[in-house]
Amino acid sequence: MQAKVSIIMGSTSDMPIMQEAAKILDQFKIPFEINALSAHRVPEQVMEFAKGAHKRGIRVIIAGAGGAAHLPGVVAALTPIPVIGVPCRSSISLDGWDSLLSIVQMPPGIPVATVGVDGGQNAGILAVQILAAGDDKMLEEVLAFKENLKTKILKANEDLKAFPFKYRVG
Repeated sequence: MQAKVSIIMGSTSDMPIMQEAAKILDQFKIPFEINALSAHRVPEQVMEFAKGAHKRGIRVIIAGAGGAAHLPGVVAALTPIPVIGVPCRSSISLDGWDSLLSIVQMPPGIPVATVGVDGGQNAGILAVQILAAGDDKMLEEVLAFKENLKTKILKANEDLKAFPFKYRVG
């Protein structure tokens, strides 16, 4: 089995966030790899990874980083495949805002699709949707996933009716 998605993170402290992307890929039965790579501490390895990812069959990269968050942008500069950036809160971040701004403010020509702070799950879903654009079977699975989200909200509204309030009109 060959990985189609690569999940990378600046350090293993980002794992609680990035594992949410991995859970989604597992749910959709998409082969993936997961590694720590730091744009600052091992830049040569990051360069080798990014330049060779598409040759190894990787079709989407999910890159999480906290603080200065250079990893997604550096990788996007070096690869022809889509990169999804996940800004992560960290012990050195400004509640994730520095990470978010570092990832989302890429210069023209170097796009990084960016999810919200600590948005590992959404990064996984976006990776699946990117892959599903060329795979009708996977697209059907995405449609079923989205339908399930709708069902959860409809049920939640039914459950809310159980809360008694004297002046509730709806």
